[in-house]
Amino acid sequence: MSILDKTTNLIQSRDLFNLSAHEITHLVRERKITCEQLVHLYFSNIEQQQSLNAFINIDKNSALEQAQYWDQHIFEDQACPALLGVFIAVKDNIHVAGFPNSAGTPALAQFKPKTSAPIIQKLIDHGAIIVGKAHMHELAFGVTGYNSAMHINGVVGTRNAKNPLHIAGGSSSGSAVAVVAGMVPIAIGTDTGASVRLPCALNGCVGFRPTTGRYSQVGITPISHTRDTAGPMAHTVADIVLIDHLITQQDIHKPIPAQQIRLGIDSYFWDHLDEEVHHQAHIALDYLKAAGIDIIPVELPELEQLNHSISFPIVIHEGKYDLIQYLKTYTDLQIEAVVDQISSPDVRSLFQQNILPELITDPSGHLVPVLPLYEKAITEMRSQLLSIYEKAFKEHHLNALIFPTSPIVAPLANEQASSIENFQTLVRNTDPGSNIGLPGLSLPIGNSFKSNLPIALEIDGLPHTDSELLAIGATLEVLFQGLQK
Repeated sequence: MSILDKTTNLIQSRDLFNLSAHEITHLVRERKITCEQLVHLYFSNIEQQQSLNAFINIDKNSALEQAQYWDQHIFEDQACPALLGVFIAVKDNIHVAGFPNSAGTPALAQFKPKTSAPIIQKLIDHGAIIVGKAHMHELAFGVTGYNSAMHINGVVGTRNAKNPLHIAGGSSSGSAVAVVAGMVPIAIGTDTGASVRLPCALNGCVGFRPTTGRYSQVGITPISHTRDTAGPMAHTVADIVLIDHLITQQDIHKPIPAQQIRLGIDSYFWDHLDEEVHHQAHIALDYLKAAGIDIIPVELPELEQLNHSISFPIVIHEGKYDLIQYLKTYTDLQIEAVVDQISSPDVRSLFQQNILPELITDPSGHLVPVLPLYEKAITEMRSQLLSIYEKAFKEHHLNALIFPTSPIVAPLANEQASSIENFQTLVRNTDPGSNIGLPGLSLPIGNSFKSNLPIALEIDGLPHTDSELLAIGATLEVLFQGLQK
């Protein structure tokens, strides 16, 4: 009998690849399975699903060494860390010692950082085993994961875990796919405007964007220091809460009873949904109402105009200067050398036409300098947009806003996937909160009735209400599980 057969017998009929971190840790602590056995199981699953393009780099030998260390730790009856036996995928723009950090682009493919990003080191210190670096949209400048730079022969782009003919979303595409496809129970991505929540929504797992600044951004290839944050992905809200607690050491809040939750809905987020998302999202909303949650119509005046005035000016300006500073800190490369090797047409065009020359298209279609618009966005527009949110929350006594994470199900994976039209549609609902640093939690609510692709709802809170938002998410998760039965 092979080691895989023996391990399968050990876990009996339980589906290991859908277990939570807590359940896996319990199995290891009770010595019903070893960390080394888990390595063979997970890597077998990874190897069988290579065509999804979920990883840029994996290292089974390193994972085995880590697993054997923790197995010896258990054998000696030493204290068990919180992430014992928990395997994690890390997006390839977050530094992990021993792995290259390509950020999904050829010029950085050989760059190997000497130390792990602080947020990753905290997880390693708590027993996490890093299996590899997850695939991503090139340089994180996109939301489809359709990266033409790095892929297996014949399959371009990270593919959807539920249907590989469709995109995985992005930019943290491989991280979400690795979780949903059972390659790891937890993954870490980054989110600038959608990039944790969107791939989780399109594949069917939980994704959390914390308040900007809650997690350290040291050792992470940047887009925008104003908007960037790392964020966890997992099967359950409880696992998100655990990761957030280990990174921040903030207290964990108990789930909030449904009757104490007030969620706001604004028409901006609920208009222009495709038929499948509209149908499933409204069923879920009615389900929440029936459970005792107050759903309150609200108005966020000028949201669309203010968001538009903030989003691209910040990304275009900071996208250049933050990357320059990162390259100067960690490499000998100049930004022009990186841009020269960009493979994905959408990313290359953005850098060549906008970011390097510091130009943005105005309403009349002309290219104009971005700096004045950036300065106005930073000094005026962001505070105005945040004030609109704060006013609505105060007037209606809201805990959070609720809306579909993506207005559409995952588009087909092809050369048109990364069109500007798809980009604008896919980020429509996630972008406003990102621009003002709000925490956001995306929760799966089931699959569409036609295409059988995942659909999700997101809740956004005000800045620094992360723990409360996660407590609400724990309650909603239970309700949504009932909806899917």
